[in-house]
Amino acid sequence: MTVNGEASLRDELKQLKSVERPRVIQAIAEAREHGDLKENAEYHAARDQQSFIEGRIQEIESKLSMAQVIDVTKIENTGKVIFGVTVKLLNVENDEQVTYKIVGEDEADIKAGKLSVSSPIARALVGKSEGDVVAIRVPSGTVEYEIESVEHL
Repeated sequence: MTVNGEASLRDELKQLKSVERPRVIQAIAEAREHGDLKENAEYHAARDQQSFIEGRIQEIESKLSMAQVIDVTKIENTGKVIFGVTVKLLNVENDEQVTYKIVGEDEADIKAGKLSVSSPIARALVGKSEGDVVAIRVPSGTVEYEIESVEHL
């Protein structure tokens, strides 16, 4: 996982523990005051939300405990595509330029230009160097990209 990915998960964890969890506990307490819990929709909704929050807290804590955080800015730039780098690609056929950052699965957001390291495009790029032409199989066929630059941002 990248440094930014770790920070994002830690921020979400803090929000869940310090804001969301107390809010749901308060909602459960208020719903209990309304009496009969079997037919109390507010109580059941709050309990469901509490279950979701607790599950997400456990999931984030587990990911953070097992994560290997890689700060690509501290790795020498050899021009080779590795996890965490930002890659500028040029479509050989139509000269269209795209930029992707190769990140962990939890950080992936194609609209923001963040590719999961396990995506077909990232897998085809990892290990290649600046200047290489890479054929990447996409749903519409095969696209050839030239790796214009590899940046450690």
